[in-house]
Amino acid sequence: MEICMVGSGYVGLVSGACFAEMGHTVTCVDISKSKIDGLNNGIIPIYEPGLQELVKKNTRDGRLKFTTSLTDGIENALFIFIAVGTPPDEDGSADLKHVLAVAREVGKNMKGFKVLVDKSTVPVGTAALVAKTVAAELEARGKSNLEFDVVSNPEFLKEGDAISDFMRPDRIVVGVENPRTGELMKELYAPFVRNGHPILIMDVKSAELTKYAANSMLATRISFMNEIAMLCDAVGADIEQVRTGIGTDSRIGMPFLYAGLGYGGSCFPKDVQALVKTMGQNKIPARILDAVETVNKDCRNSFIQSIVKRFGSNMKGVNIALWGLSFKPKTDDMREAPAVSIITELIKLGANCSAHDPEAIENAKNYFSAETLAKIRFCDEMYSTLEGAHALVLVTEWNHFRSPDFERMGKIMKSKIIFDGRNQYNPKKSIANGWEYYCIGRGHVPK
Repeated sequence: MEICMVGSGYVGLVSGACFAEMGHTVTCVDISKSKIDGLNNGIIPIYEPGLQELVKKNTRDGRLKFTTSLTDGIENALFIFIAVGTPPDEDGSADLKHVLAVAREVGKNMKGFKVLVDKSTVPVGTAALVAKTVAAELEARGKSNLEFDVVSNPEFLKEGDAISDFMRPDRIVVGVENPRTGELMKELYAPFVRNGHPILIMDVKSAELTKYAANSMLATRISFMNEIAMLCDAVGADIEQVRTGIGTDSRIGMPFLYAGLGYGGSCFPKDVQALVKTMGQNKIPARILDAVETVNKDCRNSFIQSIVKRFGSNMKGVNIALWGLSFKPKTDDMREAPAVSIITELIKLGANCSAHDPEAIENAKNYFSAETLAKIRFCDEMYSTLEGAHALVLVTEWNHFRSPDFERMGKIMKSKIIFDGRNQYNPKKSIANGWEYYCIGRGHVPK
């Protein structure tokens, strides 16, 4: 089948490459000429394990193409996937201008039956707006007789494991109004569900809401565990033992029951905000999700305050080393990353900050003010970050931070202090080896 993937960002590029890997012919379209030129030259604009190899292979084999021309992209395509950005507006609602711009261009240029697939994360009612927009353009052309369908097909990709998630999904959610289109979508996705996992065909509005509900549920689990971690610190319990105690309940399970610095990235923050906005528009109080957002902010502030409590509010002359910048490991995504707020606040208090991340350093530079950026020392190697440091702050749990050489660290640093924002190290062992160790919700706060 021929597919046009409009948008060559995270979702569009991963989806396009995976469809091509299964034998489909995919044309990825993007308005950014520099991005398309880079992709045509093998330059991948994002870091995602396995993506570069997949793109290069399918480009070489002729199944994956890149262009800035939407007209060329949709000419022979049956499926037109809309995978453009939907950034949050100031009020938290999703900005649909890019989605609707694609719909207008499709309406102006389509010549035969098309299936428009909303792959971007969009609020309930977006498919209807897309259909209305396309229909208006067809009517303006005098082509109202041309048929099309609009499908909701939300993505559930985890950054860092996106290729695996797409190739071996837990389920595929498809919202349709026309049964014929449902069968076409089943045929398109058939190679991806040979593991027996389902393609769930439902109505369009239910599919649109499923994406927001899923991400908000996962965000709620994270915030709940961080709230319980605060209680653990207060009463002297250990959040890791509590996690095991509730996670082995088959009704709950272990995933997303980690206490830490909260959720970030491109999905959870904006999806929670968008769902809160949708509930407000329908006059339904979002009491739980309002609290989820509040706890997510509070757990970062609480962590920063633990550093301030140790060194004082005047941190002039205090050197803080940070391991990890991206919001999670195996990605260079800095959107809503805890490192941004932590570094910004520490520098405001007068601290000197050095930071290392294996993938996100260049991207991170876009997330700080020029004044703050000038005071950060970025390091390409993890141990060089520790030179002269009074404390290490672990922000992102990249694999190579899990078992560092503590003896070497102690010789490099000015003082043996760790603030572990991801509960990666053993508190008792750390303290026994002479480290002053602070973590989250584990009842091992130095007195």
